Amino acid sequence: MPNSHSHHPHAVSPPPYAALTPDVVLDAVASLGLAPSGTLLGLNSYENRVYQIGIEDGAPLVAKFYRPARWTDAQIAEEHAYSLELAEREIPVVAPLVLRGSTLHTHAGFRFALFPRRGGRAPELEDRATLEWIGRFLGRIHALGREAPFRERPALDIESHGREPRAWLLAHGAIPENIRPAWEAISVQALAAVEACYARVPGLTSIRLHGDCHAGNLLWTPEGPHFVDLDDCRNGPAVQDLWMLLSGSREAMSVGLSALLAGYEVFCPFDRRELQLVEALRTLRLIHYSAWLARRWEDPAFPAAFPWFGSPRYWQDRILELREQIPLMEEPPLEVA
Repeated sequence: MPNSHSHHPHAVSPPPYAALTPDVVLDAVASLGLAPSGTLLGLNSYENRVYQIGIEDGAPLVAKFYRPARWTDAQIAEEHAYSLELAEREIPVVAPLVLRGSTLHTHAGFRFALFPRRGGRAPELEDRATLEWIGRFLGRIHALGREAPFRERPALDIESHGREPRAWLLAHGAIPENIRPAWEAISVQALAAVEACYARVPGLTSIRLHGDCHAGNLLWTPEGPHFVDLDDCRNGPAVQDLWMLLSGSREAMSVGLSALLAGYEVFCPFDRRELQLVEALRTLRLIHYSAWLARRWEDPAFPAAFPWFGSPRYWQDRILELREQIPLMEEPPLEVA
């Protein structure tokens, strides 16, 4: 567990990617009839393992090895189908390559997909024109997302991102004993405030979302933005894909929101009542993120990347954060400037 540094003699299951050596990665690519040049560069991803692979006589490709047991094959197939549907509509998402009639492949017990490599830099989210441009593409993504829900993939809701991760953290001793009562109490209050926000939006529409639409999953090129990593796509409220692109003071968020919606609403209607959920969704993300780190702690990549996780200071900061979220959830929603 994150807060104990003792060795667990009974923990015999190997880390999820222990067997994914560079040779296995290159052999997987070769198994599809491609000729890897032997160059392999690990890319920034914790949930999955993602590599840029040099290809003889061709542009490099990106190989994504799915975390074992996280999604079912049907759930991954649904993610891929959504990406391909968006790409068919000329919406700039990085969709998996169809090789030998499929987008999902298996090698040495690992499921993987190959993608074209797409460069780009982080978008300038302070720039109104940039936000409008992103808003237009999000509106087009959601126009497709509204047509039919995911059948296999889960929802992003209070249960999946609030109650369940909270229960998991408490059941698995992830929180230091002396801090646990305070976190337990504040998380109950925070989730009650989340529920109150949702209660203000009766008849909430759930659509297919990108699901993790932050600046790191948007790459900017001279041709405009493209969206990467639909690994977290789920059913949920449209505002989930908008709020993470807003930051700063309330006034700054209103200005950013206005720019996003100016582009978005050209292609897709937006239910302004969903603005009641911005701080509620932020609160759910905070709770879910702590549980995500705790659940992944047996993967050596996590202690290396998040050494501060699980310390008393970490949990004290989370208590403070949830305490600050409660009054924010009680404020009137953001206004469109």
